[in-house]
Amino acid sequence: MDVIVRKADLATRPVGLLAVGVAEGGKRLAGAAQRLDRATHGALAALLAAGDFAGRAGETALLYPRGVRAKRVLLVGLGPAAGRDAQRLLLAAAQAARRARDLGAGTLALALDDGIPPDVATLRALAEGALLGHHRFTAYRRESKAPLTRIEILSPAVLVKGAAAAVGQGAQLGGAVCLARDLANTPGQDLVPETLASRAREIAKHVGATVTVLDEDAMERLGMGCVLGVGRGSAHPPRFIVLEKSPARPAARGTKTPTVVVIGKGVTFDTGGYSLKPREGMSRMKYDMSGAAAVLGLFASLPAIALDVRLVGLIPSAENMVGSRALKPGDVLRALDGTTIEVTNTDAEGRLLLADALGYARRFQPGTVLDLATLTGAISVALGRAAAGLFTRDDALAAELDAAGGAVGERLWRMPLWDDYLVEMKAGETADLVNSSEKREGGACAAAAFLEHFAKGMRWAHLDIASTAWTHEARADSARGANAFGVRLLVRWLESRGR
Repeated sequence: MDVIVRKADLATRPVGLLAVGVAEGGKRLAGAAQRLDRATHGALAALLAAGDFAGRAGETALLYPRGVRAKRVLLVGLGPAAGRDAQRLLLAAAQAARRARDLGAGTLALALDDGIPPDVATLRALAEGALLGHHRFTAYRRESKAPLTRIEILSPAVLVKGAAAAVGQGAQLGGAVCLARDLANTPGQDLVPETLASRAREIAKHVGATVTVLDEDAMERLGMGCVLGVGRGSAHPPRFIVLEKSPARPAARGTKTPTVVVIGKGVTFDTGGYSLKPREGMSRMKYDMSGAAAVLGLFASLPAIALDVRLVGLIPSAENMVGSRALKPGDVLRALDGTTIEVTNTDAEGRLLLADALGYARRFQPGTVLDLATLTGAISVALGRAAAGLFTRDDALAAELDAAGGAVGERLWRMPLWDDYLVEMKAGETADLVNSSEKREGGACAAAAFLEHFAKGMRWAHLDIASTAWTHEARADSARGANAFGVRLLVRWLESRGR
């Protein structure tokens, strides 16, 4: 699908749907809405006067007025001018694109300014939002409404410098999120660890990154007993995926390019193993690799980012299945760093994968390590679906990530990471650690404390995204299903580092 910006008169554009932004609380129409009102002989003013539309954020109204060449006109509420930012405009564009696709409009023109000329940041947000709102996972469906073929962002004035590049960046970022959503929505039958590794190779080739895939023999030589243990019950063997991308410009003489390692849990399907999950919700466990999808989405975003770090992505990938070779409660695994772990719960497998990945991350001498994982149901009990859990001892890193998440609508809430929680994970009688505490309370915190054992000495943060990685009710920027939570947050965090 083409996403372009053009200087054009909105009344004369022959498109399937023309979306026009209207501010809330204004005494008079402004910008594109004012121009459209004149072209339609007061149709917008009449609608507002009748009280049927007020311009509230998220509000829409569909019109079929005379005086324009568009087949339909969609009024999109922008909310009050005070506090309006790029994220709110992104959501407005997403809402317009979502409605355009549902209507089978074919083409969409966005004129969401209300008197404020779009700058580069706004244009990027509009393009990104349009891609997000338009996205549907349709690989297994026969759609009655065809997707859009073109999205235009209209500007009545001279285009700002860099407008086309900004729109291209926004489309690239939106497309990367959609790619991650498609991966996490793909059924486990068609996305096994080796398939995930193949997709990683494709993405790496496209963005100029290098990729290494460790098979069972390579992991055995390294001593990755946790990844191998989780995957041994499946007919599809585990894989450990390593992606690397250096900045286009080398560091200044006498300085070293910092390294950031991002780790994504890659359980392509999770039955829970012998600690079997209940029937309810198990069909969604294809999205248990949402952390891995976020890492791949981040790498797919790189052409739109001015990367100033050496970026490393690590994806430990396995299927957690029941079988004659599968892990049993009471089995003991040895992690890459030599720690022994008694498996008291085979459904606490994600932290085992991350244990080996955190150990592997050390070889890159990273300045910062982040991991993302749909790790615990307990985080959903603690936070509901409103935020993901953030665990770190580093106050500055916590502030950076919190700000990045807030800016893009992917909220985080910092959770405690006290020594008390690790005590619970040392309560076993057979090995150095257990992988699951007997106590139900504080499960997300205990899991994070387990991970911190393997991250000691590194600047590290853990994001438990189990509460947010699935959209249960469709939103403007996300259909129901896996939503690639974390991709936009990571992009914003990388772009804002050091500012």
